[in-house]
Amino acid sequence: MAGFGLPNFGQLTEAFRKAQQIQQNAQKLQEELDAMEIEGSSPDGRASIWLSGNQQPLRVRIEPSLLAEGQDASETAILAALQSAYEHSTTTMKEQMEELTGGLNLNLPGMSE
Repeated sequence: MAGFGLPNFGQLTEAFRKAQQIQQNAQKLQEELDAMEIEGSSPDGRASIWLSGNQQPLRVRIEPSLLAEGQDASETAILAALQSAYEHSTTTMKEQMEELTGGLNLNLPGMSE
């Protein structure tokens, strides 16, 4: 049946082996990303937010001097810290995924540039 364009058994075995390895590495990467703590801060450093490598919120720190400036200043700084943490976290995830896939250029949801 080699004439029907089907890969030979050795090629299929190798493809399954590679797929299994990628799956195992993906599970390990998922665990590593879950364990990461990635910090994002407001430009003045008075608000910080930590996310995991999978964008799960972990903790927040807000300096009392920022809170004393009122709601608007606090909200602006907290949003900037969240955006910074999210950017660092997604960049880290993307870099780790590219390393895992060996640059296969997979288009993953939420990972567009």
